[in-house]
Amino acid sequence: MDKLNDKSLLKQHSYINGQWLNKGKVDNAEFSVVNPATNEVLIKVSNAGVADAELAVKAAKGALKGWSSKSANERAVLLRNWFNLMMQHQDDLGRILTLEQGKPLAEAKGEIAYGASFIEWFAEEGKRVYGDTIPAPSSDKRIIVIKQPVGVVASITPWNFPNAMIARKAAAALAAGCTFVGRPATQTPLSALAMAELAERAGIPAGVFNIVIGEDAKGIGKVLTQHPDVAKFTFTGSTAVGKTLIAQCATSVKKVSMELGGNAPFIVFNDADIDAAVEGAVLSKYRNAGQTCVCTNRILVQQGIAREFTEKFTAAVAKLVTGNGLTDGVFIGPMISSSAVDNVNKLVQDSINAGAKLELGGAKAQVVDGVTNNFYQPTILSQVTNDMPIAANEIFGPVSPIISFETEQDAINMANDTEYGLAAYFYARDIGVIWRVAEGLEYGMVGINEGLISNAAAPFGGVKQSGSGREGSKYGLDDYLETKYLCMGGLD
Repeated sequence: MDKLNDKSLLKQHSYINGQWLNKGKVDNAEFSVVNPATNEVLIKVSNAGVADAELAVKAAKGALKGWSSKSANERAVLLRNWFNLMMQHQDDLGRILTLEQGKPLAEAKGEIAYGASFIEWFAEEGKRVYGDTIPAPSSDKRIIVIKQPVGVVASITPWNFPNAMIARKAAAALAAGCTFVGRPATQTPLSALAMAELAERAGIPAGVFNIVIGEDAKGIGKVLTQHPDVAKFTFTGSTAVGKTLIAQCATSVKKVSMELGGNAPFIVFNDADIDAAVEGAVLSKYRNAGQTCVCTNRILVQQGIAREFTEKFTAAVAKLVTGNGLTDGVFIGPMISSSAVDNVNKLVQDSINAGAKLELGGAKAQVVDGVTNNFYQPTILSQVTNDMPIAANEIFGPVSPIISFETEQDAINMANDTEYGLAAYFYARDIGVIWRVAEGLEYGMVGINEGLISNAAAPFGGVKQSGSGREGSKYGLDDYLETKYLCMGGLD
């Protein structure tokens, strides 16, 4: 933290109604933020609770009328200021993110640019919230449709993308004229607080963007999902937690959007460019140490090229360097915790016991100049079947199970054999295969000859138990708007 150019970006308190809420140092009012690469305490932050979450909702409600009454262009200017400040401070924001989350610094800076791109996108897209004039059934009437902000938006976001997950939601909400209350993961609160500091500098009014930092996940979650003044709730995280939060939102019939778990297949057909597929699989699987909801979870390779692909893929993965994200040349940082490492290792060992063959890795990584418990070796398993633990569960770690298949339909069936439907990838050259497989995959997003698919212009989201709603693109405003029908009569 000493190397930050702007140390005022490092905050320790929740940001509510334009104020930094100092809870003091008594009654367990603080908790530690730990660097997962070293297990060292970075800083202690104030531990907000239920009353503070209620205060944040009240502030957002109080600011709603003033913010929603601004023109779309006025809001766009402020959002653009926020975007510019994030990019101006990209190096510091990236360093903060790496220290609290672990991903390599270059990747962290990339996340800052990615998150900021949604603020830039929605600053402009908010100007294009169009209504309709519909032909009326009689000459004395006119039918008009307008769109209005849904109201106060509450959000809970995970630790794996502590900047981008908030930016994707808050940018759309603010652009639509909503106010926002966010509760980031307690493992990674510093990125959210730095965003709040820059939002204030950008001129976003008090109460419009609020961040509540607290360990009482259940208590704060109940406020954000059940408070009558919250009109919309949005969540990124596991499917199991998402189901609980949806049920809580049902008590007040809130508008809900969910970006939940995944089990992404990465399919390689016989006619694929194998070298390109290897490169795409490495990027899709091993960024953020495999701790992403859209990263490859299962690699399905057609039998004719299975051996060649496995050999080339193993050679490429063996070159990846594991270590502290602040060290030059590191591609894979630590996992978020030792328990996360243990969970991944159990999946690997259970699958080996079930018949999978270990091609590479398969154990905790020995990292020089760092604590070893939070690192796991980049791992590859072959001779995997689709029902093994490593294929049936979301791995959330740097492990690649390789499964062979015979026919195109086999690949589609195996890919769809899961409750999840977030992202899928496949490599092929035959145009017929490309269309049939793309349409046959039961996923909200499909990468075709491409391993990195997310961007602000595209709708991000899944089907089945991977959630509902979309983030980014022109569709990303829909979840933050209400459609109102106006029937004007007596015009004759």
